[in-house]
Amino acid sequence: MFSFGNKLFFLKKFIGSLFLELARWKCTIEVTEQMQRSVMIAAPHTSNWDFPFAMATLWHKGVNVRYFIKDSYTKGLMGPFFKWTGAIGVDKSKKHNNLTDFAIDLFDKQDELVLIVPAEGTRKRVEKWRTGFYRIASEAKVPISLGFLDFNKKESGVADVFTPSGDFEKDMKHIQEIYR
Repeated sequence: MFSFGNKLFFLKKFIGSLFLELARWKCTIEVTEQMQRSVMIAAPHTSNWDFPFAMATLWHKGVNVRYFIKDSYTKGLMGPFFKWTGAIGVDKSKKHNNLTDFAIDLFDKQDELVLIVPAEGTRKRVEKWRTGFYRIASEAKVPISLGFLDFNKKESGVADVFTPSGDFEKDMKHIQEIYR
């Protein structure tokens, strides 16, 4: 298990466990070596409540988690809080941002890292997913974890962890079947 520095590790683990307990949620993640170094899809990502439940779940399990977020969240009064939670600010107005290269560099520097990437690229419902999560996982040579939050069952977990085959269409069919 990853330790984010002893004090931070225990604080995040305590906060995650307490949050899940108070919300009466069940966490079904089995942390495997493969999952601890992966790109995690967050799908569907349609609510602001996804954030606290996902963070609580991963912190409860002691997972080193990072995620991309609009850079305005990492600035100002709440900036330090979001950075503490694992946020990586992204300025979407700059077309030269290369998140794939940045993410690959993160994986090169860390033995254990779960990088959450919303497949939709937004909190709105979309018909077609973005492909950044797949490109990052393929180029960084790390697996894809299929994280989920089931608000009806009050359950969070990882439905599958797999290594991209290089056949995007085949892998997307597998992913969509799992999430169905």
